Amino acid sequence: MSTNNEVSMRSKHLEKLRELHLKVNEARKSNHLEVVEEDRRSKLPSNWETRQRRLQWEEEDEVFKIECAKKNIDPDRERALDVSADIADRLEARRRKKKNTDEGFSTYADASHRKYLKMTKQLKPDLAAYQKEKEKLGELAFPTADTIGLTDRKDPPEAVERLAKQIIEQGAKRPAYSRRRPFDADADIDYINERNKRYNELLERHYGKYTAEIKQNLERGTAI
Repeated sequence: MSTNNEVSMRSKHLEKLRELHLKVNEARKSNHLEVVEEDRRSKLPSNWETRQRRLQWEEEDEVFKIECAKKNIDPDRERALDVSADIADRLEARRRKKKNTDEGFSTYADASHRKYLKMTKQLKPDLAAYQKEKEKLGELAFPTADTIGLTDRKDPPEAVERLAKQIIEQGAKRPAYSRRRPFDADADIDYINERNKRYNELLERHYGKYTAEIKQNLERGTAI
């Protein structure tokens, strides 16, 4: 009886040992596959996955356009119908933000051009009326020295009023934009010209805290 129990226990132990061996082999095989895959990915270009996603998107987009062409449907319109209102609002806000991005100062010409576009947008010109008038006048829409004064066109009073109001507002804002500091008659004069003044201010910003005591001693006459 005890012999049978020993045989049964031994069989169970062998079965568990066999299962452990199988699990170890499966884990070793899985680890090997992961190492091989990791090595394969490391040898690919850095933007490989992005390129693959791009190719997949282009293939799907081509199929989508073919299906729309078969149904005689505008693909852009059909794609817009699948976009939720919330996502559409975010995309439109992102588009406006990108369009109105201030790239900072590059050249005076670019700064003047951006200011011109901004002021033109604020004036809200009637482009439809302008286009109609240009078609009506033809070459006289852009008069030369020989043709100037041949037309009796006049700007609408409301347009003139908008322009005058815009100019007045710009004039009121201009002092606030000026970076030139007002002249202080009570300030100490320690410079000989504007360039020397800026140089002294630069030195004061960087070394003023180290030379404050020396200046005070010189003013009191107690410097060594």
